[in-house]
Amino acid sequence: MNRKYARPIPAAATLAAALAATLVPSPAQAETTESPLSIEASHTADLSAVAAGPQTGLRHTEIARLFADLSLEQAIGWDGARLFAHGIASTGQRPNDLAGTLQGVNNIEVPENRAKLFEFYLEQALGGDRGSLRVGFSDLNAEFYVTDASALLIAPAFGIGSELSATGPNGPSLFPSTALTARVRYAHGAGGYVQAAVFNAEAGVLGDRGGIRPLFGQGALLIAEAGHTFREGRGKLAGGAWTYTARQPDLRDVAPDGSPAKRRAFGFYALGELPLDQHTTLFARAGVSDGRSNPYQAGWQLGVLAEGFWPRRPAAQFSIGLFQAALSDRFRPILANGGPLPRRLESGLELTWSDEVAPWLRLQPDFQFIRTALRDPAARNAAVFTLRASFSFPAAGQD
Repeated sequence: MNRKYARPIPAAATLAAALAATLVPSPAQAETTESPLSIEASHTADLSAVAAGPQTGLRHTEIARLFADLSLEQAIGWDGARLFAHGIASTGQRPNDLAGTLQGVNNIEVPENRAKLFEFYLEQALGGDRGSLRVGFSDLNAEFYVTDASALLIAPAFGIGSELSATGPNGPSLFPSTALTARVRYAHGAGGYVQAAVFNAEAGVLGDRGGIRPLFGQGALLIAEAGHTFREGRGKLAGGAWTYTARQPDLRDVAPDGSPAKRRAFGFYALGELPLDQHTTLFARAGVSDGRSNPYQAGWQLGVLAEGFWPRRPAAQFSIGLFQAALSDRFRPILANGGPLPRRLESGLELTWSDEVAPWLRLQPDFQFIRTALRDPAARNAAVFTLRASFSFPAAGQD
């Protein structure tokens, strides 16, 4: 993954010092040509103008990230092992409070601004680098249900389908909180791969209120994916399935004692990326869930990414995407709360452009139009203009 660098905000700087103190190499190692430790950072700042929705106005949202990657093979001779840490610190506001959409409009918006250790895991290479084992706190969407061609888009639905992201006791192991994980991956043939993981069902990390959650206190999320990559990594076809080991509360049915009935939550997804030419990649994703304990029955996303198409601006990127989520029949009456029954579908369109205006700065104007599921005329549609600034430190391309 190509991560950008940025000057961290004060909370992230504190986190950086803590990580550096634990992972810094010895003086003898520092004299070698290549350090076993790499530290990177990024700072993203968004200014969002909500032009239509239940309310209108301006909101700003920011996040600083710090990455530390230590090669244990170089540091202590542990063959094929690495230690990875990823910290985040968020500030700012929530533009979706004004836009009023169900799936959100900004992929760095968080419920609560905090500094936390988002990921921390040990990864061990297996089978001559064909496979790997990862143990620790890990982001599910970094490896599962992910398409690189949709990564430029800001709407959260383009990161992972809402029919999966809305599950679990307090959400699965996704931004902004991960869960304890054990993941195994194996690559076979010319581009084929299979991977599977067990995630603690309840997410929680150092820095969250309540901290790390009890292991398997509310069961586990099981997920598996198989796929094939081709055309020098620009093409991909994959499918996956997931389920929870502990039954989840049904949104409608009740047990004989009056408590919510318990259901086995599960789902499936498929995705693909297809290069149309040397500059343009098409992506498509779709997923379904059981719909009994989940607000969403299904969803899909479709779009195009174009990059390197303008000789005068080689770093420029353009993307357009469409997304739609289908609400479950059990959730719609809950959302109505005695009022008009919401529509079954929430749909959206996003257009975005990104370009490097300086070695240390990338700007990205973005527009989203969302037709919400709500029947209220004042909340029927949302229109959001966002300007994203991504700062890098050191400057991109420098060591």
